[in-house]
Amino acid sequence: MELTFPLKNDLSRKIIHIDMDAFFASVEERDNPELATKPLVIARHPNDTKGRGVVTTANYLARQYGIHSAMSAQKAYELCPHAVFIPGSYEKYRTISDAVRQIFLRYTDLIEPVSIDEAYLDVTNNKINSRSAIKVAKLIQQDIWRELHLTCSAGVSYNKFLAKLASDFQKPRGLTVVTPEDAHDFLMVLPIEEFYGIGKKTVPIMHELGIFTGKDLYEMKEMDLIRRFGKRGYSLYRKVRGIHNAPVVTTRERKSIGKEHTYGSPLVTEDEVLRQLRQLSEEVEQALARHQKHGKTIVLKVRYDDFQTITKRVTLRDYIRYKEDIFSQSTLIWENLASSDKGIRLLGITLTNLDPVTFENIVLPLWEK
Repeated sequence: MELTFPLKNDLSRKIIHIDMDAFFASVEERDNPELATKPLVIARHPNDTKGRGVVTTANYLARQYGIHSAMSAQKAYELCPHAVFIPGSYEKYRTISDAVRQIFLRYTDLIEPVSIDEAYLDVTNNKINSRSAIKVAKLIQQDIWRELHLTCSAGVSYNKFLAKLASDFQKPRGLTVVTPEDAHDFLMVLPIEEFYGIGKKTVPIMHELGIFTGKDLYEMKEMDLIRRFGKRGYSLYRKVRGIHNAPVVTTRERKSIGKEHTYGSPLVTEDEVLRQLRQLSEEVEQALARHQKHGKTIVLKVRYDDFQTITKRVTLRDYIRYKEDIFSQSTLIWENLASSDKGIRLLGITLTNLDPVTFENIVLPLWEK
């Protein structure tokens, strides 16, 4: 007889996920309305950086050309040579993010930042004593537009996983609600690529297993998913059933987690460096997940083939834990390093000022009885 684990679905919470629409690009469009009619890329122009640099974000016009965040600026230029490139100002964006946070605080103190432009809010018990999370989400959207002239998308549900999926469902300016009654149908038709937490590398594995939609994932046996994906399989089995009981986390604690690689053959091209930064970002994400942490200070370490070592750090307003954010911030630091013809012997990424991330601790069987 195959082991199974009990299913417990907490339906008591009211969670909102707020995601600013193309945040950096939207700020630049707001400050210079002429940009709204042009493909806009937030990155240094590759002609100014000898092809170095990574796209932080792009407006929706630029995305129509296939440009997306984490793409090299050179590739973005090739896809759309007439796009407008702006380096952007992280300090300006952080100030605006702080203003958005102040709007959140009018409604709840239970706020979990995911990155500079998105956050989870638990509004089960809120400051306006409203029983409707939908009303709170609408008020937040209205406040952000009226006071900051920016738009956001909101997802409303009973857990963080569904709220995140919902906020991505109708961008920009969207408001999507997933109730306990709607969750099953919503998840069954969702392409597996759109499941939050399933990355690009996992999608081909899912396809090999015949999993293309939520319905396909739903029909998989729990132990088969656990054998293939470990703890993530345990989690996916529940998420596709609308179960994700992790609370909104607001506690703070300081520590550090990092990864570094030494290279026998020095890295000499921009593409080589970016590939390694992506790999390091994934490894740091995995380590953060193992230790149940997220952090707000990112440190990039670079050692050249003459053994000169440079360490640069940036402290963010928001805590990050996902590889996309880690990669984005580390490449911003990399772009700001002085250009050098020297080869690179070592790269390292460290996240410090860590915050514990609470989730269910599970013990998986190493064998079947």
